[in-house]
Amino acid sequence: MTLTEPTTPVVDRPEFEAAWYAWRAQNEERRRDAYGFLSYAAVYKLGETAQRFAEVPGAWSVSDEGVVVELSDEERLTVDEDPVHGRFVFAPVAEREFRRDARFDEVVVELSKRGGITLLRPIDPAHGLRESYVETPAFAPDPRWIVRGEYVPFEAPRDTAIDAAIDGITHQHDALGEVVFDLDGTTNRLLFLAGGAAGGGAFAVFTDGTSGVSTYRASRRIAAELPAEGGPIELDFNRTGNLQCAYTNYSPCPLAPAQNRLVVAIEAGEKTPVFAD
Repeated sequence: MTLTEPTTPVVDRPEFEAAWYAWRAQNEERRRDAYGFLSYAAVYKLGETAQRFAEVPGAWSVSDEGVVVELSDEERLTVDEDPVHGRFVFAPVAEREFRRDARFDEVVVELSKRGGITLLRPIDPAHGLRESYVETPAFAPDPRWIVRGEYVPFEAPRDTAIDAAIDGITHQHDALGEVVFDLDGTTNRLLFLAGGAAGGGAFAVFTDGTSGVSTYRASRRIAAELPAEGGPIELDFNRTGNLQCAYTNYSPCPLAPAQNRLVVAIEAGEKTPVFAD
């Protein structure tokens, strides 16, 4: 499919910029949250054999019952505001679920599941990564990066394996179809996946000519509301955002599949995060 080179959409510039700056501020506020992903202090894969970890009390494992923690006489956790000791069983964790119902002191213990693997992550507001975070710079908003394309849905969603930023984890996503668009003389096809951690809509993870130069090398994310029957669509690359793995080694975020590794440089959206030395 070859599309006509799109023209820059006509927008109300003050309204467009105000909305973009509000989006940026919301992203920064979320990142700076005391219990946001910058406070992940570690990540551990749980298995059938009980394991102890330096950052959390107890020995942790996964059984048919769910996630099991066994606490010594000196160890305590609070679950749903109630103190627990000895052996405690959490209900099984669903794929892409985030469960934060356990804590000790100021640290929250998060259970999640990615690619069929149950993960444990302590969330510590005093973690050094959060303390050293400075900002996420971004390209200036420009209507040029609102790109017109064509959404071509698949006849049925395709179960698609997507590599994760943490070795040994593979995401399974429903691929819904492709958005085809021309940009700077190149025809590009982005594979879009259903939902995401935030739910709703669709998203694509991709790299482009800026990756590893001014933007995070492994992947960035763009969301879209896809027309159910296919047809014309606009992608606002000004709203291209970083995934958690651009900030922390403790997030198994999806990486760009081969099809979504674009050659064209998309100089829009968020750049590589900045941390203090």
